[in-house]
Amino acid sequence: MQIWAKEVEETIEGMLLRLEEFCSLTDMIRTDTSQILEENIPLLQAKVTEMRGVYAKVDQLEAFVKMVGHHVSFLEAHVLQAERDHGAFSQALRRWLGSTGLPSFRNNPPAPLPFELPALYRTEDYFPAAAGHAALQPPGPPRRRL
Repeated sequence: MQIWAKEVEETIEGMLLRLEEFCSLTDMIRTDTSQILEENIPLLQAKVTEMRGVYAKVDQLEAFVKMVGHHVSFLEAHVLQAERDHGAFSQALRRWLGSTGLPSFRNNPPAPLPFELPALYRTEDYFPAAAGHAALQPPGPPRRRL
């Protein structure tokens, strides 16, 4: 019976040792969890806030690029119209026809239509040079460049 009692006692000692190891492991996990909650989660929250700012800037840049694209299309249409109205082709045609001896094409250049520059955006309104970085600001009223 003593042998049986000794085996039971050794088994109990082994289980107590394993229980102690398990308790130390759970304490370590609890400590790591507390460290994560106290240190890493505030860092993650700060990064989330920072990323929201980045996303807002990206949205503003997308709107700016869209507006610039609209202005480029608008100005391209004006350039094409100006080329049609005052283009080099019509001048070359007049020179050619004038060299043929037709008097109506010699010294009759048509009066050019006055060109009105459309209202344009100013890049400085969106990207101020004094700021030192590309912080977008809401645009002011459109200005004319001369």
